[in-house]
Amino acid sequence: MAEVTGSPISNQQLFEHGMEEEEKHILGFWIFLASDLVLFACLFATYLLLRTHTDGGPTEAQLFDIPMFTLETFILLTSSFTCGLAVREMRNGHLGRLMGWLAVTILLGLAFVGIEVYEFITYSLEGATMQRSAFLSGFFTLVGTHGLHVSLGIVWMVSVGIQLIRDRIQPTTARKLFNAGLYWHFLDVVWVMIFTVVYLMGVMK
Repeated sequence: MAEVTGSPISNQQLFEHGMEEEEKHILGFWIFLASDLVLFACLFATYLLLRTHTDGGPTEAQLFDIPMFTLETFILLTSSFTCGLAVREMRNGHLGRLMGWLAVTILLGLAFVGIEVYEFITYSLEGATMQRSAFLSGFFTLVGTHGLHVSLGIVWMVSVGIQLIRDRIQPTTARKLFNAGLYWHFLDVVWVMIFTVVYLMGVMK
């Protein structure tokens, strides 16, 4: 990938000027994140109410695989770091490095989703389906909704990457990558909550 021409200062000024013009779009995006936060808060509350309703089926401690959810956490946290590196390279005007870190972030996101799908299939083959108990319904809904959001985030970053290749770094593409990065970090925070409330609390019962 070719680098963006110009000094780092001029590229930084371009980014900041674009942010001023795109403020209303970023505000709208923060409102979107707030609505998503309400959604996950409701799902967490529902799960906490249903977690003890196993109806004779598998409990959290019997179901959860510590190495698997630990690996998922490591992968997603690492992807958040590489996403931050991509945004940093954008601020420095390095298109090639930006695309490299963005590609790594996307690959890590795909790995996370792949492990989660494998986890769900494994549980289902063991008879722990969504219909088995209220606990499992709450679990699959909460974790599955997060996984769906991660999948949408991957599609979003691929789309932004295509636009960056086509239009290079300029105010509009900078804003789009910035928003995609915020979304990805938000999903990372939600997963830390899932890791703590669902998995850690489950195996420590």
